[in-house]
Amino acid sequence: MIDATLLLEQLFNGLQFGMLLFLLAAGLTLVFGIMDLMNLAHGSLYMMGAYFAATVTRATDSYLLGLAVALPATLLLGIVLEVIVLRKLYDRGHLDQVLATFGMILFFNELVRLIWGPDGIEIVLPGFLNQTVQLLGVPLPMYRIVVIGVGLAVAAFLYILVARTRLGMLIRAGASNREMVGALGIDIKRIFTLVFGLGAALAALAGALAGPIFAVTIGMGEHILIQVLVVIVIGGIGSIKGAFVGALLIGVIDILGRSFLDTFFKLFLPVNTAETAAPAAASMLIYILMALVLFFRPQGLFPARNG
Repeated sequence: MIDATLLLEQLFNGLQFGMLLFLLAAGLTLVFGIMDLMNLAHGSLYMMGAYFAATVTRATDSYLLGLAVALPATLLLGIVLEVIVLRKLYDRGHLDQVLATFGMILFFNELVRLIWGPDGIEIVLPGFLNQTVQLLGVPLPMYRIVVIGVGLAVAAFLYILVARTRLGMLIRAGASNREMVGALGIDIKRIFTLVFGLGAALAALAGALAGPIFAVTIGMGEHILIQVLVVIVIGGIGSIKGAFVGALLIGVIDILGRSFLDTFFKLFLPVNTAETAAPAAASMLIYILMALVLFFRPQGLFPARNG
């Protein structure tokens, strides 16, 4: 039998992980869906945001200040990258973009190694975030509730930005027909720079929020980037709604699979076999879901025209 308290705790953890995935996926789907730029270095911006936050937190003993510095610092870094490097890749094929941004991953990993060294940095939470609260009789970490709240706030902000503002209208128009927007006198390059900077800031927010939960280490963005790409494929490329729904699905399925799949396997398999097979099967669940979505809805759950 599965304990109801444990199930609620892991469901909550899945929602929190899904929100982190959404923050990363939202930035990447904006860049890929609107700018048609395949940016594998998005995970490196996530890593840089985490390191900026960790460095300021350690120097000032203030996590909130570290969070406040990490966002504009990574936004500025993203703008510099877009202007100096990525702008030259817009008219190139996706293969060239993948190779160039993969090279940026190697560059940032070595840069972090030179500046911060090979060891990770621990982010210590302030006391008011490092406590538990009772929800339905279950003790839940306050910080993870905050992460979920931030994710929901960002989702609302992006919806309003893209669907209800003039800038959002220009972004959507540029995604549909950038030549026409340029012919109307709109500086599409400046819009693309703003979009990429926003994506970088969202990646930094995800990294800074993930730092106290996971280790702030070299290459921390590469593993999660694979899951983020799965989120985008499931949700629909270019769709913020799709990124939100896909991230929650992946977060919950991944956490619940890793927590309870061995219990399910033990119902019909020997204990040793179940304990060996469950981790491998759990890691496959999100890819099985992606395959099913692609089979029935090749454009994703919420294609960009609907998202």
